[in-house]
Amino acid sequence: MIKEYRTVGNISGPLMLVEKVKGIKYAELCEIELENGEIRKGQVLEVDRDRALVQVFEGTRGMDVPETKVRFRGKGIELSLSPEILGRIFSGMGEPIDNAPEILPEKKADINGLPLNPYARDYPNEFIQTGISAIDGLNTLVRGQKLPIFSGSGLPHNALAAQIARQAKVLGKEEKFAVVFAAMGITYEEAEFFINDFKNTGAISKASMFINLADDPVIERIATSRVALTAAEYLAFGLEMHTLVILTDMTNYCEALREISAARKEIPGRRGYPGYMYTDLASVYERAGRLKNKKGSITLIPILTMPEDDKTHPIPDLTGYITEGQILLSRSLYRKKVSPPIDVMPSLSRLKDKGIGKDKTREDHADLFNQLIACYSRGKEAEELSIVLGEAALSDMDKLYLKFSNEFEKRYISQGNYEDRDIETTFNLGWELLSMFPKAELKRIRDEFLEKYYGKV
Repeated sequence: MIKEYRTVGNISGPLMLVEKVKGIKYAELCEIELENGEIRKGQVLEVDRDRALVQVFEGTRGMDVPETKVRFRGKGIELSLSPEILGRIFSGMGEPIDNAPEILPEKKADINGLPLNPYARDYPNEFIQTGISAIDGLNTLVRGQKLPIFSGSGLPHNALAAQIARQAKVLGKEEKFAVVFAAMGITYEEAEFFINDFKNTGAISKASMFINLADDPVIERIATSRVALTAAEYLAFGLEMHTLVILTDMTNYCEALREISAARKEIPGRRGYPGYMYTDLASVYERAGRLKNKKGSITLIPILTMPEDDKTHPIPDLTGYITEGQILLSRSLYRKKVSPPIDVMPSLSRLKDKGIGKDKTREDHADLFNQLIACYSRGKEAEELSIVLGEAALSDMDKLYLKFSNEFEKRYISQGNYEDRDIETTFNLGWELLSMFPKAELKRIRDEFLEKYYGKV
């Protein structure tokens, strides 16, 4: 039942206080009719006895308090769901923006879904191929995992996000796979890049895109990630598809949280962000995973730009607590023209051991990964030594490790934006680079794998 009120008591920034209300719920949608007949949308942020605090999506400019009518809709934000959402582009609120017909819904779902019940979860243990060697070979993505990408301002995380969305696939059995891509607080230029890239490469056919622009309402930015995950839950657990969700940029999401918190005059936490930001982020991230006795899954890659490249900033810090590892982009590698500039030393996939090995990727994966990281680490140490003492001070073996380090960055980590490497290509490239060393130096690889693969590529 729609209830109408003319009891707006106070307006402050984008917030409006409506008094003498009854039966109003948290997150309920409302329509605000101005004196000139203009209709704006709002959402209830807080209810205190007979008063409701409403966030106005389009802002409160030009509102005449005595003449403003507020109609509460009796429901929250809902998303229309059907198999037709694949291949479509939506706003951050789930409304079509691709000049195609409206979705004829099989069902409608409230976007404020619940995190997965821990008891009902199934453990992530299957490999997802992204076609990017630095991820597939060294920081493997596992089906049902939450693996964030930590970037910095100006680094090519958008190109990396688009590449993962284009190339990601489930190997082995013919299983249905979909991508849900949500962009929050991006510019028109970035939105055009993503939309054109998806359309030109055909990736749009297996994807649903949700685009929230920088000039869209702040409250919509907070809704976008939840809209995208609601679509993903339908695809994964309704249509039994393996669904990859990419959220970019979670920093813009957290800035929107801070803006609304400041408007509500809440006591700020670290660096002005609300104290409940950890809980809020968890309510987003924990909707990903696998369920027992369900074929589908949700794998989540949130992307965030670290302010001032600071890993201890609250956004990457709290994200790291909730998720299972991180892919870190490096500014120094970017300056060396390495793209994508993934710094494999501090990057980590905590679940990679569950998704690699015989019958998943290949039997030698773990040994090969350990040896590549060990050689690269020693090569970076030799590089630091050569900067301090000069290359002449290095031993012949240190020079070999230094050469390996440079080749590893150029050939293994770096690859083209449209270069899709299957896992076999990644393995063969790793063995080819290790063949620079005598067999006796490869102490982290078992003899049977050395015998089978060393020098055979």
